[in-house]
Amino acid sequence: MTVDTAPAAPVAAPPAPPPARRRRVRPGSLGVHAFLMAVSLAFLAPLLLAVYASLRPYDETAEYGYFSLPKHLSFDYYKQAFSDSGMTKYFVNTLIIAVPGVLVTLFLASFVAFAVSRLKLRGGIVLLMLFTAGNLLPQQVIVTPLYVLFNRIPLPYWMSDSMTMFDSYWAVIVVQIGFQIGFCVFVLANFMRTLPQEILEAAIVDGAGVWTQYWRITLPLCRPALAALATLQFTWMYNDFLWALVFMSDGDKLPVTSALNNLRGQFFTDYNLLAAGSVIVALPTLLVFLLLQRHFIAGLTLGSSKG
Repeated sequence: MTVDTAPAAPVAAPPAPPPARRRRVRPGSLGVHAFLMAVSLAFLAPLLLAVYASLRPYDETAEYGYFSLPKHLSFDYYKQAFSDSGMTKYFVNTLIIAVPGVLVTLFLASFVAFAVSRLKLRGGIVLLMLFTAGNLLPQQVIVTPLYVLFNRIPLPYWMSDSMTMFDSYWAVIVVQIGFQIGFCVFVLANFMRTLPQEILEAAIVDGAGVWTQYWRITLPLCRPALAALATLQFTWMYNDFLWALVFMSDGDKLPVTSALNNLRGQFFTDYNLLAAGSVIVALPTLLVFLLLQRHFIAGLTLGSSKG
């Protein structure tokens, strides 16, 4: 018995990859990036200055100015701002207004948008125009009529201490929903029009009713748009100061934006302490954006690669 000891044929080496082609940098793209960076810095400059001032003692900035180099940095102002203004109570008041306001607004707006865009509803375009036109009305125009109206609408004691809608969270929540629902209907209706109609037709063939088409089929597909709107709506309702100031007389019910007024003295105001309070107030909106950033950007860029 003989064994073949012939050497194996050499394995051919894989072909070398082609040299990477360098992307040519266009002067126009450099100009666009430089412009966007300048605009971003212009928007971030007040926030960065507030953070910088909040870390420095007032005596130092009063002597050397806010644009001088720091000699001492600390977080003492943040502790003082949080304790002196009683922000915990005001944060809770803001959540009582903003969270139900956002949820109810998105639910009602998505329901109207579904009826306008997905169902064969007569006058749907006119209805959409009416909801959109509501955003064109200046809020200050109806302050006095709403003030009189809310003083005349009775509520049980367990809903309002004043026995009316005035001086209650309900007044601010209702106004926020009324003013924000038009914008949400406009955005969601246009987004729902881009969804394939075949999905609903297949669901109808399988016996799905209107509620199933809305809740179990259409809404899951609108998650990016709903997340983007939720981020914007929470930011707008959280930062609102006008409606709470008009419709609430009890200072213990005011939102967190009014807590900054507690940091002002009668004869002297430490603006570094006020800057620290402003940064604390801005943190929840920043946190919401970071949590919903992926969905928010997806909602803004939907349809950008079509056609």
